[in-house]
Amino acid sequence: MATLDPPKNMHKLQNPLVLSSTNPSGFWESALNSLSRELSPQQFKTWISPLTLVAHDEGDHSLTIGAPNRFKLDWTKKTFADRLQELASQHFNRPMTIHFVLAVEGGGVENPNPTVMVKQAPAPLDHAGGPKTEERVLVEEQSFEIEDHSKLNPNLTFETFVTGKANQLARAASIQVAHNPGTSYNPMFLYGGVGLGKTHLIHAIGNHLLKERPGARIRYIHAEQYVSDVVRAYQQKAFDRFKRYYHSLDLLLIDDIQFFSGKSRTQEEFFYAFEALLSNKAQVIITSDTYPKEMAGIDDRLISRFDSGLTVAIEPPELEMRVAILMKKALSEGIPMSEDVAFFVAKHLRSNVRELEGALRKILAYVRFHDREVTIEVARVALKDLLSIQNRQISVENIQKAVADFYSIKVADMYSKRRPANIARPRQIAMFMAKELTQKSLPEIGELFGGRDHTTVLHAVRKIGEERALDGQLNHEIHVIEQTLKA
Repeated sequence: MATLDPPKNMHKLQNPLVLSSTNPSGFWESALNSLSRELSPQQFKTWISPLTLVAHDEGDHSLTIGAPNRFKLDWTKKTFADRLQELASQHFNRPMTIHFVLAVEGGGVENPNPTVMVKQAPAPLDHAGGPKTEERVLVEEQSFEIEDHSKLNPNLTFETFVTGKANQLARAASIQVAHNPGTSYNPMFLYGGVGLGKTHLIHAIGNHLLKERPGARIRYIHAEQYVSDVVRAYQQKAFDRFKRYYHSLDLLLIDDIQFFSGKSRTQEEFFYAFEALLSNKAQVIITSDTYPKEMAGIDDRLISRFDSGLTVAIEPPELEMRVAILMKKALSEGIPMSEDVAFFVAKHLRSNVRELEGALRKILAYVRFHDREVTIEVARVALKDLLSIQNRQISVENIQKAVADFYSIKVADMYSKRRPANIARPRQIAMFMAKELTQKSLPEIGELFGGRDHTTVLHAVRKIGEERALDGQLNHEIHVIEQTLKA
């Protein structure tokens, strides 16, 4: 349990690195290493680095940690006390208590009474002329910094991106933008369902630019985090700092912008940032799960700006691409996968790359644990729960209802003999999806569509399959219906 007052019989540590035989210095070094891995560089630098190990009481089984001022002491105690206590208990192999005190220069301890504060330099003034609170100073100094905030994943590059018909245009455009930021396709708007590679591509652009221009100011951010930045700037009256940071970037990569829906102040700030960046010839890249004009709750002026550049769809991967993804990722894990196994998995998992990666992890974990080779039977056993859920959830009846709802027709039209275009085409799509997503035979599917002959079903399957490969809009519609069925 973390407390504020130090133990009465604590031993002061004039040099925290020269300690008793129980080796608390080893604990402190280990704790710092653990926390540096768990926290962002900015969090670690702000909250953990200033702390010192002040004392160790062997009899009391406690450690005393010093913080340089009251604000850091209170925040650290509230946020990190439990984790520090857990790390200490693991290191000393017994329950430990963590105390927090105000530490002063020279290794001494300030009176922890809340009424006695550490002597500080005069507080800076805010715009109104009054003194800023220390909390506000810290927030303004530590928020919206460029250093350590690119947030790029170095593993997401063009080299690790598997290309197929579904994403080749998006990849080509991304490479063009990476080579000519601010001039080619600005802004660039990528849209498509979850797990199709939008995030991978924008990280790849950022990583390429960072390699070419190490000093470039780059920020990858999820839309929800941008909203949080706006809220924090609003609370701390730090909009000047916020704007200086975001308006000065060379490349802004913002993911899942549909989360801006209904948040008017965030949209307003993003509009100003967007205009400033484009006027400075900085590149803006945006992703969404929806085509810009179909986004709800987004201001019209933003949508028109999104549409002013290049808008590219990323479609669900076709079968051959799913097979290539599985084989490449398995090879990168050191466990090759044959085409037969990859085809088996890819035929059962059609929605997105993320689902494929999850299935692959299950298979690899199974073969490593059981010391088996990757075979179709092993894959079937490793994925039995996933395959069982899919088989249980997706039926021809569910497909008929989902397609009917999507195209605004009646479910009864799926069985009727009527053949107007607004009914016949959805019916053919439903037949195609029934063949793709279930284990039903052609005669069984025909029976469930009003007793139709199997040749009628075969014609529909071939027709929609061929059109889907050429028609991006049809491919997108089928993907949306599949997502609805698997939700």
